Amino acid sequence: MWIWLVLLYGVLKGVREIVKKKALEKNSTIEVLFMYTFLSFVMVLPSAGVSMGVEPRFYFYIAMKSFVIFLAWMCSFRAIKKMPISLYGVLDLSRVLFATMLGVIVLQEALGTFQVIGLLLVSAGLLLLKYQPGSVREAAKSAGESVEIRYVAMAFVSCLLNAVSGLLDKILMKDITSSQLQFWYLLFLTLFYLLFILVSRTPVNWKRAVCNKWVWLLSLLIVIADRALFVANGMEGSRVTMMTLLKQAGCVVTILAGRFLFKEKNTTHKLICAAIIIAGIVIGVR
Repeated sequence: MWIWLVLLYGVLKGVREIVKKKALEKNSTIEVLFMYTFLSFVMVLPSAGVSMGVEPRFYFYIAMKSFVIFLAWMCSFRAIKKMPISLYGVLDLSRVLFATMLGVIVLQEALGTFQVIGLLLVSAGLLLLKYQPGSVREAAKSAGESVEIRYVAMAFVSCLLNAVSGLLDKILMKDITSSQLQFWYLLFLTLFYLLFILVSRTPVNWKRAVCNKWVWLLSLLIVIADRALFVANGMEGSRVTMMTLLKQAGCVVTILAGRFLFKEKNTTHKLICAAIIIAGIVIGVR
């Protein structure tokens, strides 16, 4: 069951990247981040009653997870706004490497033969993405798809921070429920974004943000996807290394969306890279 829940998270995660791209066409990064986080929190308010009773020490750990995601989303939203959705979807797969290292080092999870082969294939796919053929690279530049290195770096930083968040999910779900984690995590995250707006005095067009239908859809998707992931983390037998591989099924969604929805060019090479990485995922979860 936990495998299906994580696969559901992975597919919804791919859909979320598309919705983020659409939402950012109408609003600034911080407007989308705050509004969709706040709306997500409002959606889980009915579970407030069963979310109480958390031991004081866990509030600190949940707040730390929220701050990690606060930074991760600041990086990922800035990156996704400036780069093709198909490219971001493949770069996002690098979190597999980060999460696997954390799972092995921190949680002492052992890697079997199939998982090692899977990781090698994932790494190969990422390398092929970086060292794409010259003709494809030149075509991408001529189509206006060249991306500044700082946005690529932001995408990788986001992947690392998301891997840390996934590790914290696994640790926290040993002692608290999925309802408790989701309620307090979204509350802290909303407060972090509100504090950022107030301290930085960032102008926010509240009316335009509320009227952005993509922000509402984004909020619904994150509530459903995160609940599925938190429940899976609490199930016996679930492992961070395998879960992280499964989550990346969403990359195919982003690449196909890049080609058919956003009319991005030169996605064939990215699709080949993604196919290699997906093959690694399939082998790695055996």
